[in-house]
Amino acid sequence: MSVDFDVTQPARFLPAGLTALLHGSATDTVRSGQPDRAVLDEVRRSGLLAAGVPVEYGGSGGDAALVNQVVERVATVNPSVAIIVFQHFAVSARITEWGTGSQKDRLLPRLARGDLLAASAWSEPGAGAAKKKISTTATPLPGGRWVLDGAKSFTTGAGVADLYLVLAGTGPPHENTRSDYGSAGQSFFLVPAESRGVVPDLSMDLVGMRGSATGFVTLRRCEVSDADRLGPVGHAPAIIAGVRESGVTLGAVSVGIGQALLDLAAARVANGKLPAARLVDLATRVEAARALVTCAGQRVSPNVGMTTLHSKLFASVVAEQVGSEVARLMGSAGYVVGNEVNRLLADARAVALMGPTNELCRELVTNAWRT
Repeated sequence: MSVDFDVTQPARFLPAGLTALLHGSATDTVRSGQPDRAVLDEVRRSGLLAAGVPVEYGGSGGDAALVNQVVERVATVNPSVAIIVFQHFAVSARITEWGTGSQKDRLLPRLARGDLLAASAWSEPGAGAAKKKISTTATPLPGGRWVLDGAKSFTTGAGVADLYLVLAGTGPPHENTRSDYGSAGQSFFLVPAESRGVVPDLSMDLVGMRGSATGFVTLRRCEVSDADRLGPVGHAPAIIAGVRESGVTLGAVSVGIGQALLDLAAARVANGKLPAARLVDLATRVEAARALVTCAGQRVSPNVGMTTLHSKLFASVVAEQVGSEVARLMGSAGYVVGNEVNRLLADARAVALMGPTNELCRELVTNAWRT
């Protein structure tokens, strides 16, 4: 079955066919711990991935507010797929902002059509949340080529993405760089998944986000062209800093999870198993988180970057609080392994650990106060 997503309509409403597919997949992947490739194929065909790509490149020209709404709605039915979609939007936005004319012409139409699914490969063992000391290297070769070597961990979309945005060292790290995230000795490369030396590994057995294809990506003497470099050499910190200035936020995923948890509890209210008044405070928290995510997406704050960080922090904390409270309100039913509340609570906890992690968000906010 193929479904179409119309981004000109309010993004909180996905087509019924796609919603059903996503919801069914969310339950199945908890058991398997593997991504549902058939559902991802439907997402590619749905038109949803065009939301954040400029119209002149075949997209729908959606702004950060629309992207946040799309991510929230997907997360309400399937947080794992929402994280994959979020990363796709993030890479598409980096190409729109920093790509050469040739890169935009070559990649953005395919990203909009879903021919390419994109993922970010930044994290790696021992690098820390701020990614200042990474071991992945990009060494220049004669003829305008680079060879990449290293190993990335916690890459969402590993093995299902067609294009990885890889963070690599292209020079010695600068300990005194003013960047709070990344090092001045780092650069980004757009690496096709089919490149020789790219080896994904989905052996990581996650507690939450089990269908997000989060795993390892190893780069073994992987050669790419200089045309695959995104942005100037050594310019990674500036590109990273622009992410939070965009207003697109992982808080949208958390709001979707919080809404899904409320929907579960509301069903018990409708069945007379739970007093409605007990959900009012929880619903208020979710609405407050949604309002902050909306504020970030609409870029109305005088400091968009800080609002984006606060939205991720607040929404992820709210989703976890709501999950814990809904599980408690459900009584013994909430302690059954197969109850959906446990899957959603595990997903909610996972968002806090996704980059920038909540601890790094707090550090970034603190550092901003000091300057």
